[in-house]
Amino acid sequence: MDTKHIKTGVQQIMLGTVCKNEQQTRETLRAIKSAGYDGIELNGFMIRPSSMMVRLLTKFAGMPTGNGGKFNWKGLIDDAGLSVLSIHEDLQGIKNDPSRIIKEAEDFRCKTIVITGMYRFDYQDPDALSTLCRDLNDCGKILKDSGISLLYHNHNIELLNLRGAKPAGFDSTAYAYIVNHTDPEMLGFELDSYWFTDGGANVPAIMKLLGKRMRFWHINDRGTKVSKLPMTPILKSDSMELGYGNMDLDGLSALALENDIEAVVLESHRNFAEGSPIRSLQLSAAYMKRFHS
Repeated sequence: MDTKHIKTGVQQIMLGTVCKNEQQTRETLRAIKSAGYDGIELNGFMIRPSSMMVRLLTKFAGMPTGNGGKFNWKGLIDDAGLSVLSIHEDLQGIKNDPSRIIKEAEDFRCKTIVITGMYRFDYQDPDALSTLCRDLNDCGKILKDSGISLLYHNHNIELLNLRGAKPAGFDSTAYAYIVNHTDPEMLGFELDSYWFTDGGANVPAIMKLLGKRMRFWHINDRGTKVSKLPMTPILKSDSMELGYGNMDLDGLSALALENDIEAVVLESHRNFAEGSPIRSLQLSAAYMKRFHS
């Protein structure tokens, strides 16, 4: 595949179990660089002290945060020769204290902030979605004025239909509402193709709909690891290393390139090869290298 150089990175949520102290974190970041990645995508709740609730939720999801809230992440990242591609933050944090978010981005020499969806939020409520879109536009304007882009990252909840809407496939979903009711000048998107595949959506069609608004791509593969003879013909799908699962990554890659994306970020989940996130990102690196010219 002939491509321009697109930045590649690893999502920090993969690394909680291999960032238990600063020395291990230094070794982990150097392993990411050695595997051929350009950078890392940080999470605000992992580079600052986080609440017990956040730590419990991420641990329950199989992706513990580790002890990174106490580390000198800027020094560790610089030492590894990596860049910060973006920082995941929550929308309320931007609304409450935009200057803190802007300073944090500047400190990491980062030009992109990502909203990772809303928690305890009714995605089927048109009024709630209307308020969300207004807040996304407003926060996007604040960040843009400081030279920072705001992106929205999906999971699968955005595929819910709006309450009271006549089901019309994708057009009646919360995600379609967000796309249609936000200003392209103020908000772009970090598309996570794994979660939309998980939700049964037509991911290529969504990529085409987003076009140039798709700035980052969260990439993952989906399939099944079998360690013993299964009892039934029905297997549970989970995260897989790139090229080891069943998703049409080549087809999605072609569309992502047409959209002129800026970065591709790996986010495999708890189903790591050999039980190791390091081994997992090393295996996925072979596929990621095709985005480098």
